[in-house]
Amino acid sequence: MSDLEFGGMSIKEVEMDGKYKPPQPHWYELYAQPCVAELLGSALFIFIGCASVIENVDGTGRLQPALAHGLALGLIIAILGNISGGHFNPAVSLAAWLIGGLNIMLLIPYWISQLCGGLIGAGLAKVWKSANDRYINATGAAFTSITDDGQILSALVGEIVMTMFLVLAVCMGAINEKTSSPLAPFCIGFTVTADILAGGAISGACMNPARAFGPALVANYWDYHWVYWVGPMVASLLAGCFSGP
Repeated sequence: MSDLEFGGMSIKEVEMDGKYKPPQPHWYELYAQPCVAELLGSALFIFIGCASVIENVDGTGRLQPALAHGLALGLIIAILGNISGGHFNPAVSLAAWLIGGLNIMLLIPYWISQLCGGLIGAGLAKVWKSANDRYINATGAAFTSITDDGQILSALVGEIVMTMFLVLAVCMGAINEKTSSPLAPFCIGFTVTADILAGGAISGACMNPARAFGPALVANYWDYHWVYWVGPMVASLLAGCFSGP
C-alpha cells in the first residue's frame, strides 16, 4: 500500500478531502462589516463634500467642490472597496444588485447605512462650521440650485444623465469582469469631478440620494428634494440595462 492508512482513509485522501473544504467566512464579514464600511465611507465622503461647499473660496467656482468630491470618493473606494464594494450611493447599490454585483440581502441594509452615513457626514460638517456664516449661506451644503418649477425638467434630465455616467463607470470599471480595471476607484472619482464641473450649475450635480438626504435633513432644506431621488434612481435602472456581469 503506497499511502499510510488512518481510520480507513489514506493520508493522501484526507489531505485531498481537506482542500475542498475551505473555512467559511464569518457572518460578520459577509453582512455586518460591509454595512459598517458603507456607513463609514458615506460619512467621510459626504463630510468632505459638504465641507468643500461650505468653505468654497470665492473665485474658484465649482472647481473646489468638484475636486474635493472626486478625490475623496476615489480614495475612499480604494480604501474600503474590497470590504463593501465601495458604493456609498443608493443608486450605485441598486445598479450593482441589478447586474448581479450585490446580494439582495444587502441592498436595503446598504441603503440604510448610506443614508445614515450621509446624515453623520452632514452633521459633522454642521458641528464643524455651525458658528460660521458660511454654513448658513450655503444652506448646510444642501442642494439649492433649483429655485423655481421652470428648472425642474433641466435639473431632472441633468441628474439622470450625470448619474448614468457615474453608475456606468462603477458597473463597467469595477463590477463587470470583462471591463474592470485596477484604476476603477480613481476613474469613478474623476467621473464625479467631471459631472460637477459640467452640471453643477444646473442641478448641483448630486448623483447620490444619500448626499442629498443628509444635508437636507441637517439644514432642514427640502425644496425640490425629490429631484435628487428620482433622477439618480431612474439613471440607476437605465444603467443597469446597459451593464452586465
